[in-house]
Amino acid sequence: MIFDALIIGGGVSGMQCALVLGSANNKPFAQHKRIGIVMHQRASHLETALFNNVLGLQPNTLGKDILIQGKEQLKNLYPNVNQIENEKVISIEQVDETYHIKTNKNQYQSFIVVIALNYAKPFTIDGLDEFIIPHEKSATEKERIQLKNENHLIKKGLYCCGTIAGFRSQFAIAAGSGAQVATDILTSWNGGNHVKIHDKI
Repeated sequence: MIFDALIIGGGVSGMQCALVLGSANNKPFAQHKRIGIVMHQRASHLETALFNNVLGLQPNTLGKDILIQGKEQLKNLYPNVNQIENEKVISIEQVDETYHIKTNKNQYQSFIVVIALNYAKPFTIDGLDEFIIPHEKSATEKERIQLKNENHLIKKGLYCCGTIAGFRSQFAIAAGSGAQVATDILTSWNGGNHVKIHDKI
């Protein structure tokens, strides 16, 4: 299957990116785009998170509940986003204008790929080793990593967001990072005209 945009990682930044991309489905420049997200969540730091300081979330919200609720929200509101379950990405390779993504079960192609994984070692996706550097905003002794990027862009068609993009491990920061990448992608689909997606009463 060939996607226009494929997100790898179903944590905060990945799901937020998918929600914003999915919400543009009524825009002429995005309505026929094929969007997917590999929902591998086993290593998500949300599994053990408890939130009391996030605007809009009730105190004592559990990260593991957000993982479940986020998938349902994406499915119910934006079924145009293809959720790929129970697969883990093994390698990414650029071939001409597309990226070839291999998982433990399937192979995909996409014009745009968004890496939305956490910043812990080991980083197990082949093909991205040249971009791995020490994380710039975490304690050195923790040996966190990030992908070298400029404003989320690693190279043409290849983005990263959240902690793997070099941001701190805060819910609101990761979500904002994912949303930023989504609006950058939408802007590119809209011929370079800046895009924001808002619902209004």
